[in-house]
This record gives sequence, structure tokens and C-alpha cells, in this order.
Amino acid sequence: MTRLFFILLLALSASASFSSTSHAQSSSISLWPEGVPGAKNIGPEQVADGRTSNVSEPTLTFYPAAADRKNGSAVIICPGGGYVRLSTLREGEQYAHWLSTLGVSSFVLKSRLAEFGHPAPLQDVLRAIRLVRSSATQYGIDPNRIGVMGSSAGGHLAASAGTLFDHPLGRTGTALDSVNARPDFMILMYPVITMQDPSVHAGSRKALLGASPSAESLQLMSLEKQVSSTTPPTLLIHTQNDKTVPVENSILFYQALTKAGVPAEMLLFERGTHGMGMRLGNGNASDWPHRAEEWLRDRKILQSDSPSQGK
Repeated sequence: MTRLFFILLLALSASASFSSTSHAQSSSISLWPEGVPGAKNIGPEQVADGRTSNVSEPTLTFYPAAADRKNGSAVIICPGGGYVRLSTLREGEQYAHWLSTLGVSSFVLKSRLAEFGHPAPLQDVLRAIRLVRSSATQYGIDPNRIGVMGSSAGGHLAASAGTLFDHPLGRTGTALDSVNARPDFMILMYPVITMQDPSVHAGSRKALLGASPSAESLQLMSLEKQVSSTTPPTLLIHTQNDKTVPVENSILFYQALTKAGVPAEMLLFERGTHGMGMRLGNGNASDWPHRAEEWLRDRKILQSDSPSQGK
């Protein structure tokens, strides 16, 4: 109960302080100023109820760390939405506000979706990492402490960055392709991981790979099959009660990480709905921000005077 009260106070104070500071300080960054790869006219972008869809111009929205707590770490946030929309407010902006209180700068990714399909989202997330890393000095960021965080299908996209960062499909022939795209750590919230039955989230699979994906695409984008010893340290958060993305997704990824010798922790809770974000009322699952902070602190990611242990 004490922790839940603390989190509620944190959320309220973050909301109050950011209403006058962060919103004013946040800024939008074009991901592909030279032109979006495979650009197409899909009509206007749609924004409603904190969700974004029909994306044709990918961007990053920068949320600086709290000035008195800044430690040099950064996170690229991938909102969920089944690859058909982005839960930009609840699984993007709210996470950025929380991370700011920990001294971490954030970049909320607005990536291409089903209208483009694979590999456009992968190109976007890897471009985001390369762009942030190449501009680390500009944003006051340690280039060796850039992580990714994603929820649901955004968790799949973040995990794609952590497993396919060197894949040819993630390159587009620009100079930034030479910049290291490997994230230094990952936080995956109730992530989509596998593209194969019986644990697949069928909607995400169809949106990303189409109605009749090839065997090769299913294999490549089933990320539990792409884990290697170079996959970054990972924190997984999921609930047994998730009726949308089965908890087996996180379990499969954790097992693969363990087999590859990658440092990993998995927080599995009994209660909690899919897409819970930072809502209260989900039993002790609502305490996940405190547990995630402990993990980040244990990995020295919140310490400005220590080298990263996320390598």
C-alpha cells in the first residue's frame, strides 16, 4: 500500500510539474529528413484520444530529463497498438514523464505501421537509435547508455532493435547506417514476441507481416529465435491475467535470453490487464515502476558517475 501511494504521488507530481515544463520543452525530431524510405501517400495522420495512426512521417519527440537529476541515460520509447496505432499518451508520454523524474531523457518514437508493414518499423526504430547516438553530445546523453522501452507491439519493436540491430533489413543506405544501432538495455512491457502459434498475437502478426506471411518472415520476426549473446540486458514485465498477449511471450524471450547468457529479469504478476501502462488498480502489478527503477539502479543506469553495466 505504501508503494502504491508513493507511485500515485509520483504520477501526480510528475503530471503537475510537466504541465508547465516538459510539454514546453519537448520537441519533435524528423527521423528521415532526407526522405522516408519507400515513402507513399496514405492520407493524413490521425490523432485521437491519445492515439496516433496512419503514420507516414516518422518522428521522435524528445522529453529531457529533470534538470536537477539528469544522469546521461536515455530511452527510446515504442508505444503499443498492435502495429495499427500507437498509444502515444499512455505508453509514450507518461513513461517519458516517469523516466524524467529518474534523470533519464526520453525519445517517444512515432513509427510507421501496417500501411507500410515489415521492415519499415524495424528501419524506424534502428534509425532512431542511430540518430540519438550520433547526437548524444547535443542532448547531453552518454552514447553507451541508450536503451529501448516498448509495450505490447511496441515491445516487439523494441525487442526487434535488441535482436536485429545488425540485420540488413534495418539499413537503408544512408551514412547513419554506420552508427551502432544496438540498444544498451531493454524494458519490455507485456511484449509481443513470437509470430508463431499458439502464443502469437494474431492482430500484430497480420498488421506487420500481412495475411499470408512467409515462413522466413515468421521465423525472423519471432524474436525468441533471434536472441544471441549480444542481445542487451533485459527487464520483462507481464501479467498472468493478460488475455490479449499471452504471458508465454515474455517467458519464451526470457528462456532464450537465459540460454544465451544475457542478463535478464522477469516480473510476472497475477493480476493486471493488457495495456495497463501506469494505471493503479492492477494489484501489485501497479508497483512495476518502482521495481523497474530498482533494476535500472542496480545496472548503474541511473548513476551519472559510473560506466554503464548494460554493455
